[in-house]
Amino acid sequence: MYEKEHEVKLDLEWMKGKSYAEAFSGEKLKIAHAYPHQEDFFEDLDVFPHGPEVMKELYEKHDVFIVSAAMEYPYSLKPKRDWLARHFPFIHWKNIVFCGDKSIIDADFLIDDHAYNLETFRGQALIYSALHNLNETRFERMNNWQEIGQKFL
Repeated sequence: MYEKEHEVKLDLEWMKGKSYAEAFSGEKLKIAHAYPHQEDFFEDLDVFPHGPEVMKELYEKHDVFIVSAAMEYPYSLKPKRDWLARHFPFIHWKNIVFCGDKSIIDADFLIDDHAYNLETFRGQALIYSALHNLNETRFERMNNWQEIGQKFL
């Protein structure tokens, strides 16, 4: 969104392992932080390759819950729910948890791209690779949905 709006090309290689606050500064940081607060931000995010197939198999064999710290972005609730229904129609609405703090979750495993959500988790924490967490080494890493399938199926 930033590239499109400002007609610039961001150096993604330089941004690897950096938080928004480290990758952007000043006005650029304000702009980057504002995007998730827009009503349409979560509506058309891409689905990671193999996500729906692996999730369907996991859902059929395990008790799977989708947990999102959505309360930080109030406009995200309906778009996130609609996105999940569109891409993962087999997941029952009772298995979707929108919360403010994931530390309330009591489960065996949590896969998340933010280390701060994993730090307080009491089960086995797995970090899903993303540009901002590539330097994180405290948690077992899942690089893609195929690796998640290999671990749990």
